[in-house]
Amino acid sequence: MFLRRALLVAVLLMSACSAGPAAPVRPASYPDPMLVLGDTNAHDPSMVKTASGGWLVAFTGENIQLKTSADRETWAGAGAAFPAGAPWTTAYTNGSADLWAPDISFHAGLYYMYYSASTFGSNHSAIFLATSPTGASGSWTDRGLVIESAKTDDYNAIDPNLYAGDDGWRLTFGSFWTGIKQIRLDPATGLRQDDTMVSLASRGDTAIEAPYLVEHGSHYYLWVSFDACCKGAASTYRTMVGRSDSPAGPFTDRAGTPMTAGGGTEIISGHGSIHGPGHEAVLDDLLIYHYYADSGSSYLGINSLAYDDEGWPFIYSAS
Repeated sequence: MFLRRALLVAVLLMSACSAGPAAPVRPASYPDPMLVLGDTNAHDPSMVKTASGGWLVAFTGENIQLKTSADRETWAGAGAAFPAGAPWTTAYTNGSADLWAPDISFHAGLYYMYYSASTFGSNHSAIFLATSPTGASGSWTDRGLVIESAKTDDYNAIDPNLYAGDDGWRLTFGSFWTGIKQIRLDPATGLRQDDTMVSLASRGDTAIEAPYLVEHGSHYYLWVSFDACCKGAASTYRTMVGRSDSPAGPFTDRAGTPMTAGGGTEIISGHGSIHGPGHEAVLDDLLIYHYYADSGSSYLGINSLAYDDEGWPFIYSAS
């Protein structure tokens, strides 16, 4: 009898070990960001894993600001992407050195960074591309204008995001006006391929911006931010998502509402002392964003990301 019980216990233990860790469970309420330490002030962050195994974040600031981390937990400022300035952008910034919403990624041995030049409330805006072999401050080379918008246009050329898929490269972008747009890029140059442009999401006269397009499983997910950014602790930014069978849409939310008709499934919104979590980026199983503290300062937010049985994403706190 003792031997039989011992064998049963051994079999149960082996089954538990072979089953692996339990799948993440959607929490009942939005989790706070993971613990990050050091220099964590950031706005409109985008993150990439470096060739050396560390982490690099680019974010809105004077001549695009950079931070690095060896372990994704403790961060340090790493200077400006363009420490000597970016004079090719000042026609869109009224002479300001502040550049917005960089999108950073790594392809075939090069870091790519798409970023915006504009002024608040204007759609006289432009998106530029820079590349670097290392990602370090001062190593970035201007590759030129990708797309611009004028006051006579019904879109705004800011908040870029590169999707480098098997069927080609696409730049998704947009803020306010008629919403989120997408153009095709030439992978050989990273610049615009042709004059085609498609509309992916809109809320009419209501705020939508900061698109981020990723593929997961058999679907493409369009992440966006709704409502008011840049108001400190009074910000109402929230992170939304829709999905499609194609990177060019159409995208719908979980209830089936088209994103071109204001649809979007909420992933995180303000809670407790976390205000206006948005301008999101997705990197593998992480959601990266900024949020405002009670003080009004903006900080880097990171949460673990998973998908439920129906293929819809959610964030959780990893143990």
